[in-house]
Amino acid sequence: MTGAACALYASRAGLDVIVVDRGPVAGGTTGAGEGNLLVSDKEPGPELDLALLSHRLWAELAQEFGEAIEYEAKGGVVVATSPGGLVALEDFAAGQRAAGVTATTVAGTELYALEPHLAPGLPGAVHYPQDAQVMPALAAAHLVRASGARLFTGRTVTSVLRTTDGNVRAVRTDSGDIHTPAVVNAAGTWGGELAALAGTSLPVLPRRGFVLVTEPLPRMVHHKVYAADYVADVASDSAALQTSPVVEGTAAGPILIGASRERVGFDRSFSLPALRALAAGATRLFPFLSDVRAIRSYAGFRPYMPDHLPAIGPDPRVPGLFHACGHEGAGIGLATGTGHLIAQTLTAKTPDLDLAPFCPDRFPEETP
Repeated sequence: MTGAACALYASRAGLDVIVVDRGPVAGGTTGAGEGNLLVSDKEPGPELDLALLSHRLWAELAQEFGEAIEYEAKGGVVVATSPGGLVALEDFAAGQRAAGVTATTVAGTELYALEPHLAPGLPGAVHYPQDAQVMPALAAAHLVRASGARLFTGRTVTSVLRTTDGNVRAVRTDSGDIHTPAVVNAAGTWGGELAALAGTSLPVLPRRGFVLVTEPLPRMVHHKVYAADYVADVASDSAALQTSPVVEGTAAGPILIGASRERVGFDRSFSLPALRALAAGATRLFPFLSDVRAIRSYAGFRPYMPDHLPAIGPDPRVPGLFHACGHEGAGIGLATGTGHLIAQTLTAKTPDLDLAPFCPDRFPEETP
């Protein structure tokens, strides 16, 4: 998705763009995502600024693509499971409001007007009307097509070629060389591997997550609904399995249930404990799900970075190399802002956001 957005905005900035993917469009992390476009889970700071920029750009693209990408401005509801949890949620939302987020506290009695099928007795929630969703594979495909970029799928990048003074001059693939003065590393979870091919480093690690998919249903869940501890899980540095209930309906009918996080490398093994935890958390939030069938599950790898911020912008160590990866679980939502900023830097314009927090060389160099 991030590569698709970079292609779109770079092309619209007047550049000649080629997209290279070793698989099909959306064949990696994008195809394993839920399509969330969130501001609700981000604390004030650089990532939230990027999310708000991306929200504005997604809304513009929704006018252009609309139903074709299943864009839904359905909003999010973050639920507290205890009175103390509601106080903490309200404090978190207060900081977000100061940064430009729309967030409304919803008392327990009013909560069920938003989500009638929630478990009874919950103390309240915070409603985030800016949260939205797209169908990620469709969105990526439509953005690539709209970019007019030349698309080379099924090609593996094997190295990034540089001149004697270190500048990027070409990308070598298993189907030949592509000469270019600029390379954008939008390889997501594999962004560290691509950086290494260019002779530099980026500490991107895979963080596995599972999603449960139910049978198609009438619309029973109207927003993206998740428990407040999801925010803590997103910010955690733990490698161990963590789960927190995240439940949302889709335009096609099935309900998507997440979210799990664990660092196990690129192990795609089925994990029954993770899926049991997802099902248990979802039925605690929405008891009606106890009688609903899960028809499948799938796994993907979030591109985890040690400080939970993506790498966006030029790499000062390799002239001509730009990074747009490491967004962890927020890549779909942050893709438009990232693509817009990359296009600005590629065309020597002043970026709309300060890129210093996202600088690719902010981490210590790895020992060879």
